[in-house]
Amino acid sequence: MIQENIYKIKNTLPENVRLIAVSKTYPRNCIDEAIQAGQLDFGENKVQELLEKYRPDEDIRWHMIGHLQTNKVKYIVDKVVLIHSVDSLHLLETIEKEAQKKDIIVNVLLQVNLAHEETKFGFDEDELEDVLAHAYKHVMIKGLMVIGPNTDDEKRIEEVFCKAEQLKNKYHFQELSMGMSHDYEIALRHGTTMVRIGSDIFGKRDYSK
Repeated sequence: MIQENIYKIKNTLPENVRLIAVSKTYPRNCIDEAIQAGQLDFGENKVQELLEKYRPDEDIRWHMIGHLQTNKVKYIVDKVVLIHSVDSLHLLETIEKEAQKKDIIVNVLLQVNLAHEETKFGFDEDELEDVLAHAYKHVMIKGLMVIGPNTDDEKRIEEVFCKAEQLKNKYHFQELSMGMSHDYEIALRHGTTMVRIGSDIFGKRDYSK
């Protein structure tokens, strides 16, 4: 079923849009089944869970998509291809410091809270210019990450995603990580380059486990 879901979703995506399979809370065997369908990009929300699933001999491209605490940066900077959820200058500077220690370059996205919801992390859009004025040797800012508003109002979701597309174009960003199981089709209309999909691939989550 997981393989069928992946094929079905990928058939709806343009060639320039990458599918990030959000494997948080799902067991490792679900990831293995997804790999059989050719899926190699996986997203995790928690550092500990990513480390438990990580295997150094695999071709999996791990993405950190959840809120990242600065004291845990050192554990994952050399294990992920992209950190989507950079939501503060302090975190950005910590990633720079840890990347310098390992002599690597870390690709990141700036998380922007365009929905202006207190439950979400991220920069305000008017902070971006100041953030981008900082120079880093070991961090590459590739674009933005946006979480849609917590609503069923498609017009409101469209407004937020439209604003994200405008910011991507304004700053000539390469990547825009936007769209999840319930709203990725809207995101596709507004320049997203990565969609983060979990339940539509792996099924409903059981948070009691």
